[in-house]
Amino acid sequence: MKKLLKRILYVILFGILVFVIVYAWPRLPIITALTAKGMCSSVFFAEKNPERVYAEDLSFFPVSLAKAKVNYEERSVTATLFGLAKRKAIFREGLGAVIVLETSEEELMAASFDIPDPGYSQDTIPWPKGDVLPGSLPQGVNYTRLEAVLGDAFDPPDTEPLRKTLGVVVIYDNMLIAEKYLEGYDAYTEFHGWSMTKSLTCAMVGILAGEGRMDVKTAVDIPGWKNDERGETTLENLLHMNSGLKWVENYFTISEATVMLMQSDDMFEYTVGMPTEHTPGSSWKYSSGDANLVSGLIRRAVDNDEQYYNLPYTGLMHRIGMLNTLIETDAAGNFVASSYSYGTTRDWARFGLLYLNNGVFEGDTILPPGWVDYSRQEAPNSNGKYAGTFWLQEPDTVNKLRDVPDDIFFADGFLGQRIYIMPSKKLVVVRMGYSLKNFSVNNFLRDIVSTLPD
Repeated sequence: MKKLLKRILYVILFGILVFVIVYAWPRLPIITALTAKGMCSSVFFAEKNPERVYAEDLSFFPVSLAKAKVNYEERSVTATLFGLAKRKAIFREGLGAVIVLETSEEELMAASFDIPDPGYSQDTIPWPKGDVLPGSLPQGVNYTRLEAVLGDAFDPPDTEPLRKTLGVVVIYDNMLIAEKYLEGYDAYTEFHGWSMTKSLTCAMVGILAGEGRMDVKTAVDIPGWKNDERGETTLENLLHMNSGLKWVENYFTISEATVMLMQSDDMFEYTVGMPTEHTPGSSWKYSSGDANLVSGLIRRAVDNDEQYYNLPYTGLMHRIGMLNTLIETDAAGNFVASSYSYGTTRDWARFGLLYLNNGVFEGDTILPPGWVDYSRQEAPNSNGKYAGTFWLQEPDTVNKLRDVPDDIFFADGFLGQRIYIMPSKKLVVVRMGYSLKNFSVNNFLRDIVSTLPD
């Protein structure tokens, strides 16, 4: 009996060893890199307390197992998991946080960008470009009911977080009619937008297309693709996630998405190296790689790095009052168009307002005529779910939108960040949070719509 028990114990220990070597160990550097990067951005740009970053931004398994050490003097974060797989991230002024990989720490620390002065103060000008709110609100809205709906979106104080909402803004008829924040946050707190960055990137393409510097219908000019099927890929294919490149979008394991984000200095070149699975335009697959290809192609179209770094600010965000938003770059200087932007809830609402009003903001035509309609056209082979970096249906069927207007479209972030745009209701709703597991966006939006005039 003792010999049998020993053999069973050896088998169990051997199984654990195999699991650690084959499954767990390769994933540790991805987990610690995500932890270091997320903590670094949240602490040094959003100025969040590390304990809140653990409790919110980094609360999902297995990232929640990692531990981070913040160096305030150096503006860096080092993360480990059980003391192993150390990864470091460094914050660069104007460029955001970046993981230390092949590029030296000294070179990364020396990098910076002076975000241009917008030339105005939001404290002195009215909404929507400024923060001076009107003394009266639109008539016909049930504000008592609306306040209750927003209250229900948040977890009560001193309770286990279930709804996990951080901030909400409601825009009706171009006016900010309601907003609410979790205790400790306010209208000036920057939250991670994750894949809502893709929609910002779409707007930048629209600006360049309007200037004749990009053409969505023309095959992209990527030298390494000229001699194979990838050379047929258009910018439109990338905006629609129809590139046909081999790709797995999974943030909880080793995938093309996590290797690109957590183990690549140059995310554009990493994605350029992906082989093809399908003819461009023939299939749909959600891919952060496609978004970062777009970022690199924007950089090539601009052909001047100073103008490239200025573009999202002077060309887009400063023109619509998004003065508290940062788009981060990788170590090679490419905007991480797939995933890395931080902005206030009001800023995200302003972006939604731009799309609600067909690319015109306070009389300023920012997006060319027809670009918003183009951005919300169904992407081929997406079964009606996706458009041009905007979603038409919730990706998770558990959160299916059943009771909202058919013309809804929205920007979608990895952990439940959303900008919902409903033109027929003259409505924009922004919800920032860190999960949708126990949050019904259908009921939330349905209840908001019910408070509006018929």
